[in-house]
Amino acid sequence: MNSFEPVMPWCLDSRYPRWTERLRDGTKIVIRPVTKLDAARERAFIEALSPQARRFRFLGQVARPSSELITQFTDIDYNHDVAFAAIEPDDAGEKFLGVSRYGTTQGGTSCECAVTVLDAWHHRGLGTLLMKHLIEVAKARGILCMFSIDSIDNVEMGEMAKHLGFTRRGDRNDPRQVVHSLWLQS
Repeated sequence: MNSFEPVMPWCLDSRYPRWTERLRDGTKIVIRPVTKLDAARERAFIEALSPQARRFRFLGQVARPSSELITQFTDIDYNHDVAFAAIEPDDAGEKFLGVSRYGTTQGGTSCECAVTVLDAWHHRGLGTLLMKHLIEVAKARGILCMFSIDSIDNVEMGEMAKHLGFTRRGDRNDPRQVVHSLWLQS
């Protein structure tokens, strides 16, 4: 992966970075920041998720994305939040295959992260690549800890989190959920 500037003013113009990566099966994908222009892509992505994937991503709280949620997911304040989408390199419409994001907590020393991949793209390493880019950015910005709150039934997230070095503990507020945490600074 490439180094990443801590401040990202490029996200609002056409010069933002695009990383070309290869999945485990050799398929090329491109990872790029999500921008305000991606509202329709974000909506189509969420609506294309299977009911289980949507339940895992939103912990059962979103059946259909509201306009407010789409705005929140695409009008990114890249000083505090980051969102990346994976697309196929030759797709002129840039359909989202997977999305990763984080939002910093109030003090800015930790961030909550999430990654979601279309079912057809599972088990190919796409979620891991998206998370690695998030981790790199968070480290560059001096964030101390990343965490995600996940369904205890989300085995794939648990496996990916373990692979990336996250620790797992039960959620004190909800026994149906777990918290994965990754300390970024030594």
